[in-house]
Amino acid sequence: MDLIADIIIVLLVTAGIVFTIVTVIGILRLPDVYTRAHAASKSATLGVMSLLLGVFLHFWWNEGHFSIQLLLGIAFLFITSPIGGHLMTRAAYMSGVEPTKLTIGDDLKEAVIEHRKESNKNTPDDK
Repeated sequence: MDLIADIIIVLLVTAGIVFTIVTVIGILRLPDVYTRAHAASKSATLGVMSLLLGVFLHFWWNEGHFSIQLLLGIAFLFITSPIGGHLMTRAAYMSGVEPTKLTIGDDLKEAVIEHRKESNKNTPDDK
């Protein structure tokens, strides 16, 4: 049983390291803020979650210590990291940050223009 537990722990930690390396490569190589945020939010979440899960299982199976803090950290990271990445990219879009010229479609552009027109109609004139 110890060998199987150690293999699972090593696989989780290795997967975490690989996903973290993919995150770093994505942030350095991708062309704009949107694709970089995508790389940072998705693969970084998986990388850190795999590392934390490997650490949790190590302490639980090998040391006999059940850490609820690590489980809460995994759950908190799983919930907040993708939402944070989405909100940052949305804020960048609303601020006018242009996507790369390699971007094919912009589904949000028409909705933002329509929303801004509606907002301008409902704003009272100051004159």
